[in-house]
Amino acid sequence: MKTILKLAPVIGLVGLLAACGTTMEQRAATGAIGGAVAGQAIGGNTGATVAGAAIGAIGGAATTPKN
Repeated sequence: MKTILKLAPVIGLVGLLAACGTTMEQRAATGAIGGAVAGQAIGGNTGATVAGAAIGAIGGAATTPKN
């Protein structure tokens, strides 16, 4: 239950930041930031933060719209 309470605001912030950026690099950066925050909130250690940042960066880069 505590994890769910920690995740609620993080998921909201990640959702807001997901639309930030128009280039692949900008979206990867905002994804990395959101992922790092989520990883820290969930895992509470450096490994979880780094893993979250990596996953967020890949997700942000993958959601770049094709022009």
